[in-house]
Amino acid sequence: MAAEHFTIDQLAERSGVTVRTIRFWSGRGLLPPPQLRGRTGFYGVDHLARLELISELSALGFTLAGIEAHLERLPATVGAGELALQRALLTPWVPEPIEDVDRAELDRRAGRPLDDHDLAALADLGVVDVLEDGRVRLHGPGTLGGGVAVLDSGLPLDVWRQAHALIEQHTSALAEDLMKMFQDEVLQPYRDRGRPADERSRLAGALAQLKPITVHGVVTAFGRAVNRAIRERVG
Repeated sequence: MAAEHFTIDQLAERSGVTVRTIRFWSGRGLLPPPQLRGRTGFYGVDHLARLELISELSALGFTLAGIEAHLERLPATVGAGELALQRALLTPWVPEPIEDVDRAELDRRAGRPLDDHDLAALADLGVVDVLEDGRVRLHGPGTLGGGVAVLDSGLPLDVWRQAHALIEQHTSALAEDLMKMFQDEVLQPYRDRGRPADERSRLAGALAQLKPITVHGVVTAFGRAVNRAIRERVG
């Protein structure tokens, strides 16, 4: 059997997805059927790439219906190269580790008990989300410590809420503008050219470079803008 073909057990080992989950996703039509040789089904690199894309979508919080809708928008003949590009497009620009903890663990990590008022304030600041089952969702390491420092800063919480709202407003607008520019100037021309295979890996590589450079550029530009505003006001 050629090296690029594998059984469902080998596919599970290569992808890190359990055999049970692969069979479930296949049953929902998310994976095309394997090539049968006798009574054994064999999967190829396109199956592996599609499976990795589904895993990426699932990790990003897409529902099963959302994953199905996304895959339906891809060409029926999409191969491993195009699927790898889709993964590159979906990979988060910055890591967003999420962890759900109970109130006791939250207090332990905060270093002090947090009452409902504190928790509501942290939620307003985007530090945590309060889940329906009473647990609390933390958005990345270090954010809770920063949020508690805000609570203890002595500044009115409304000032911090307004600052958070301003940051959300302007960064959301910036993200939309950047995505539209990338869509219009890069992705759409690539699609208009018929998705040439020789451009896929180059485009995926460029995306991998673009993301950290853009994030660094935004942080740097914001810092310079704040410095400039301070100088102008003082002057």
